[in-house]
Amino acid sequence: MDLEGGIYGSPVKQKQSWATVFTLAYQSLGVVYGDLSTSPLYVYKSTFAEDIQHSETNEEIYGVLSFVFWTLTLVPLLKYVFIVLRADDNGEGGTFALYSLLCRHARVSFLPNCQVADEELSTYKKDGIDTPGRLKPILEKHKVWKRVLLFLALIGTCMVIGDGVLTPAISVFSAVSGLELSMSKEQHKYVEVPVACVILVCLFALQHYGTHRVGFLFAPIIITWLLCISVIGVYNIFHWNPYVYQALSPYYMYKFLKKTQRRGWMSLGGILLCITGSEAMFADLGHFSQLSIKIAFTSVVYPSLILAYMGQAAYLSKHHIIENDYHIGFYVSVPEEIRWPVLAIAILAAVVGSQAVITGTFSIIKQCSALSCFPRVKIVHTSSKMHGQIYIPEINWILMLLCLAVTVGFRDTKRMGNAAGLAVITVMLVTTCLMSLVIVLCWHRSLFLAVSFIFFFGTIEALYFSASLIKFLEGAWVPIALAFIFLIVMYVWHYGTIKKYEYDVQNKVSINWLLSLGPSLGIVRVRGIGLINTGLVSGIPAIFSHFVTNLPAFHQVLVFLCIKSVPVPYVRPEERFLVGRIGPKEYRLYRCIVRYGYRDVQKDDLEFEKDLVCSIAEFIRSEKAEPNGGLVDLEKDDEKMTVVGTSSTHLEGVRMCEDDGDFAEIAGPSELREIQSPVRPKKRVRFVVPESPKIDTSTREELRELMEAREAGMAFILGHSYVRAKRGSSLIKKLVIDVGYDFLRRNCRGPTYALNIPHVSTLEVGMIYRV
Repeated sequence: MDLEGGIYGSPVKQKQSWATVFTLAYQSLGVVYGDLSTSPLYVYKSTFAEDIQHSETNEEIYGVLSFVFWTLTLVPLLKYVFIVLRADDNGEGGTFALYSLLCRHARVSFLPNCQVADEELSTYKKDGIDTPGRLKPILEKHKVWKRVLLFLALIGTCMVIGDGVLTPAISVFSAVSGLELSMSKEQHKYVEVPVACVILVCLFALQHYGTHRVGFLFAPIIITWLLCISVIGVYNIFHWNPYVYQALSPYYMYKFLKKTQRRGWMSLGGILLCITGSEAMFADLGHFSQLSIKIAFTSVVYPSLILAYMGQAAYLSKHHIIENDYHIGFYVSVPEEIRWPVLAIAILAAVVGSQAVITGTFSIIKQCSALSCFPRVKIVHTSSKMHGQIYIPEINWILMLLCLAVTVGFRDTKRMGNAAGLAVITVMLVTTCLMSLVIVLCWHRSLFLAVSFIFFFGTIEALYFSASLIKFLEGAWVPIALAFIFLIVMYVWHYGTIKKYEYDVQNKVSINWLLSLGPSLGIVRVRGIGLINTGLVSGIPAIFSHFVTNLPAFHQVLVFLCIKSVPVPYVRPEERFLVGRIGPKEYRLYRCIVRYGYRDVQKDDLEFEKDLVCSIAEFIRSEKAEPNGGLVDLEKDDEKMTVVGTSSTHLEGVRMCEDDGDFAEIAGPSELREIQSPVRPKKRVRFVVPESPKIDTSTREELRELMEAREAGMAFILGHSYVRAKRGSSLIKKLVIDVGYDFLRRNCRGPTYALNIPHVSTLEVGMIYRV
């Protein structure tokens, strides 16, 4: 369950060479900017779909170009590149990165099993020194503000999921729409939708293979596409209207709104699509670096998009024949001689852009699931080398069905654009709100600066949001409906998880009850290690007392195992395990807390079992050898917890080898040896405690007993909880707990570490929770 190789480890910030920066900038073009780069396919077409008409005076087309230019300049360039990218969480970006930052600088998290020990993590660092202010106590004191912050994070997440449905639909559909100029309208409407659906089905069907095999093609495809649209833009500018640059003046925005008034305001929903994909710059920050993303956008993407939009405007300023709305679009401005090659490149670019959005959707759902805000789903890592390449089968097929439904149901760019625009601008509004809090709480800047930030960018985004929301009946209802459904699922799961944990805390067993049982716990202790799964970070779970009162035997070594998520992107392997003892030494009871960040990758193999035993052995050795063991000791209730590294870290006096290995050769006190079998794919590891003067007799005896128990085998005791609303609860609570949460619990995946446990080694203890 540890990280796959070093690339998944917590990032270490170090100075990068210019060669590395430019390489990352090149790679980011294929991953980050696919969606943003394909926006010229549908911006003008969506803007002039119905609300405004392209007249002989060219005031409309110049006004739209002016809006596009300043929107691209103020939102992606100024807001994201120069401000938001700086608000990274240990190199990670996105909605949950901002929420994670706020949870660490103010106690606003709803994660139930937080500990003081978590603040000692190296990735839990805070920038600067907390300064007293009025805002932080208000957020920490009132639960309503905590819920508002969580609601904002969940709304942003839901809209990202909605974007994962709408972006592939509109990108592929707009790219395929180039066929309209090569056939009659009657033929075109029967070809466009089936071709788009076939491409979408293939796109989603190939997700389980991952993108690492064809990922090297993404950047060349997007670079070719950007070069193509910029060259066509320059050609159209010089060939049709060299003076189109004058439309970049803000004065043309004023003339546009003055002439079109309400219709012009409604058309802003189409103009908004020019910044779709801007959020990806921040969300994909963990894959690259701030500098590489800034260089790629400012030197390649931004100028290419501006030239493309100026070229389309220059062409349209000299062509006013608008018999049908689809004559205003991207392909009409492409010279006929190169239209087919451009169509092929556009389809490839649309697929690349859609792929990035789909992968981003998988990533954010994984983060939500890690923070108990989404039901557990199957997560498949498609590459052992490429960071963040994951595949979630259930979500993939849901996205495909919804994407096909949108494509077949709408069948036009206008309504798809209205839907996609609302999803995009909502995520940006959420980022603006959370970012204003980061400025005050994390950066410790003045409240005036935060208010200025939210006022300036919030006003721009609120204008676009209102223009998109007014199109509710014309497609904008889709992201709202999707967000509502996913929000209910996430809230029900989060609420049920919190209530279940609260029940565990209120009903945990007293340590005095345990001490009264004696070293044998009042029952027969059989050979082996018993792992008791619990969400508690302190105390004895009620499931343990429920078990021992119904069965007459238990294992000679008991480990209360808690696997928890912490509000950081990564936990270093040497800080992952937090080990402590429960009760006197002769009881052989241990608590092991395993901590993962919301971007950590958990292995589903036997390495976790080995790491767990090694960590307990290291705790036993260091506990007696050194009072503090050179480690971090943290007092928690009746237990002292010690941070212990995973696997072979600092494990002295214990040797590992295979069952049929030669035990004559004993490893040195600081050496951990493992002999691998070339025949068997999964090796049985055996632990040996050699004689060493550094280890006293009692510690050596305890280590030997632990290793003998490990050789006898492990049993996993999993709680099978049936959560029910207690008597007297309201009807809404009964619906949420008895119907909603119960349905999600029955249909979600089990704990990750339990997937590969043999059934003969698993015990399930059923309990009814009245919450």
